[in-house]
Amino acid sequence: MATVSPVNPWTYTLALPGDPRSASIARLVVCGILDRHGFGELIDNAALLTSELVTNACRYSDSDVTLRVNELLDTGVRISVWDANPVVPEPFGFGANRFTPARQPDATYGRGLAIVKECADNWGSQSLGRSCLAPSFRGKWLWCELVRKMAVPVSVH
Repeated sequence: MATVSPVNPWTYTLALPGDPRSASIARLVVCGILDRHGFGELIDNAALLTSELVTNACRYSDSDVTLRVNELLDTGVRISVWDANPVVPEPFGFGANRFTPARQPDATYGRGLAIVKECADNWGSQSLGRSCLAPSFRGKWLWCELVRKMAVPVSVH
């Protein structure tokens, strides 16, 4: 079934309370968005990565959380999460690479962003720093991208 690519990619934004239950709400919303826009093959990974990003924001910030989901020109999606804590966590910080290890093997936390890095096709962060002049303009964005896998044509001889 052919689909028509939109001229303008879509974006959804959702404000969530800084509450651990927000992760499950975010998962449901992202799954619904991707299903509606024909990105069903990305739903499982998107649900996992959304949960990890939102959980991280709720755990390490005392603010509300903003979730943004946008299309990458019909090739995939970007999932971004904002919180008011300007500190970019170690796995996503300056100089981080895909192979930065998670915390100690016996730690009971600290693996969520390592999971994001491992499962996403691309990931990153943007610190907005601290602003005393505009307190609402502070914090950070953590984001990840999932890209549709191209089907490999099978030739029959």
